[in-house]
Amino acid sequence: MFGDMMGMMNKLKEAQEKVEATKKRLDTVLVDEQSSDGLLKITITANRKVKNISIDEKLLEDKEQLEDYMVLTMNKAIEKATQINEAELGAAAKDGMPNIPGMDSFMK
Repeated sequence: MFGDMMGMMNKLKEAQEKVEATKKRLDTVLVDEQSSDGLLKITITANRKVKNISIDEKLLEDKEQLEDYMVLTMNKAIEKATQINEAELGAAAKDGMPNIPGMDSFMK
């Protein structure tokens, strides 16, 4: 019984390490998004950290349009990054989890 508990604890530690390694790797996964006309481009990591923003000079003439573009484009980039992030972290956590009866219902 004690050996089973130790094995399970080791598996949980491994799962935690896999998740941490995946988080680090997601810092290197870049998500590019741009406005429909390409005047605004945003690059963020899969951990949702902004890496780059490129604004065409035409947008600098219209503050309201620029603000609208920023909100729309940033939200699209964050949505994409979140999907990648959740899929990767979910897979890492599930992959490393010990097989505990009934745990599957919590992992969904």
